[in-house]
Amino acid sequence: MSSPPCNPDRFTNPPNYSFPHHRLSRTLRDPSKTPIVLVACGSFSPVTYLHLRMFEMAKDYVRQNTDFEIIGGYLSPVSDMYKKQGLLCAQHRVTMCTLAAEETNTWLMVDTWEAFQSYQRTAVVLDHFDSEINTKLGGVHTEDGERRNVRVMLLAGSDLIATMSEPGVWSQADLSHILGRYGTFIIERAGTAMDQAIDNLSRWRSNIYLISQLIQNDVSSTKVRLFLRRGLSVRYLLPNTVVDYIEQHGLYQDESVSTASTAGSDKGKGKDKEPSIGGAKKGLQTQS
Repeated sequence: MSSPPCNPDRFTNPPNYSFPHHRLSRTLRDPSKTPIVLVACGSFSPVTYLHLRMFEMAKDYVRQNTDFEIIGGYLSPVSDMYKKQGLLCAQHRVTMCTLAAEETNTWLMVDTWEAFQSYQRTAVVLDHFDSEINTKLGGVHTEDGERRNVRVMLLAGSDLIATMSEPGVWSQADLSHILGRYGTFIIERAGTAMDQAIDNLSRWRSNIYLISQLIQNDVSSTKVRLFLRRGLSVRYLLPNTVVDYIEQHGLYQDESVSTASTAGSDKGKGKDKEPSIGGAKKGLQTQS
């Protein structure tokens, strides 16, 4: 059984925080559909075209295979308290995500709630989105004025499901909350044993949607950082505005140098290692 709705009063917002909703649709076009918001949690160090491509793949899948209607999408960069080699400070990562969303997308937004505070588990991050969209904004309305709650759903890479199926990596309470209450769209990735992973998570199978990559793309932030350290071009792997920002600030020249704190730990998020593409960190961490 999934856990009950969150209490919005328990959230502590970073200084000067404001939830972004300028690209969030407030009217449901098809009243027969369930409105959803896609949330990708990750390091995004740096954000790549694959991170952005995941949202488009999910949009196609939703339109062709489900009774959902997407009303918005969010990148949620992890806090500096997430212990990971090569993690640049949140200010740089948030700026790059914002540049990428503005250059390439009309419905994707960047939420800084997670980035500019202490380490938060993925389950808590999803609760935050639920509170902001449904409690504070009042969800969405149909054209006839009927109010509908929006379902928040995690968007992640298949490496995430693999870690979720490993005993002792995620707490059962967080798994039940994320997969039972919210659900997830998983982008399949070569080399991940999906069948066994799904079997181990069978109690939540109805809330796990697998999306195949029809054009294989294995671009990762890790590979991009390696290219940059070697002085190789990363154009056309990242949005141009992100490449320009990296060059202007001389970022990722030394992998051993990180401006992020190492006070946090993956266990606090719910998982020990971060998947390579998409998604989730902390009790769910995400992309590389």
